[in-house]
Amino acid sequence: MPRRLNLTALTDEELQTLVGEAQAVALLPDLSRARLVDRAVPGPTVPEQLSAERLPERTWGASPEASRALAALHADLLAAPATAHGTFYLPTLSDTRHWRAYTLEPEVAGAVRWSETPETAGGGWPSLYLLTWLRDRASGFACVLSTGAPHALSPSSGPEVDVHRHPGLGAAELLACHRQHVLRHGRGQKMGAEDDWLRPWQALHTMNLKAWEGRGLLLEG
Repeated sequence: MPRRLNLTALTDEELQTLVGEAQAVALLPDLSRARLVDRAVPGPTVPEQLSAERLPERTWGASPEASRALAALHADLLAAPATAHGTFYLPTLSDTRHWRAYTLEPEVAGAVRWSETPETAGGGWPSLYLLTWLRDRASGFACVLSTGAPHALSPSSGPEVDVHRHPGLGAAELLACHRQHVLRHGRGQKMGAEDDWLRPWQALHTMNLKAWEGRGLLLEG
C-alpha cells in the first residue's frame, strides 16, 4: 500500500517549499493544533519506486521564458558534453514532474526538472540537478547532489546525501562546482553514457525514504 507524507512532521520551510507560501499559511493553524496532540495530517502520496513515462519531444515549457530556459540548459549540457536520454514524466512529491535525463561521463547523472503546469506562483521553473555516487563512504556521505534550483529540497534529503545549492548558476558553472564537491570526498563511481539513467535517482530516493521514515514523515495508507 502506498504511503503518504505526514505534513505535521515537516519543518515550516519544507512545508512552504512543498505547497507554496499561500497554502502553507492556510495550513499552519490546523498543523499547529495537530502537533500539540501528536496527530498526523496526511499529505501527498510518496511513491516507493520512481516510474518514468517517456514523452515525445516537442517545445516544452509552461511559458516562453521557461521554454528558452530549457533550451539554454539543454544546449549547455550538450556542450559539457552530456549525453541526453530523452524527456520523461515522473510522479513526484513536488510539482517538478517533467525531467530531461542526462549522463555526464564518467560519474555524473544529470536531470533538468520543471513543471508544465506549476502548482504554485513561480514554481516549477527549469532547474538542473547533478548527482554523483561516491566510491566509498569514508567521509560519511554516500553521494553528492548539486542543484541550481531556487528552493531547497522538500522534504530535505537524508544525512548521507551531501547537498549543495547554487541558485542561478549555469550548467558549466554548476558542473564545475559539483566536481569540486565530489573531490572533497574522494572519487565518484564511474558510469557509462548508456547506463540506466534512472538507477542513481532511484537509489537516492530509496535512501531518502529511509531517512524520512526515521523522521516520522511517512504514514501507511
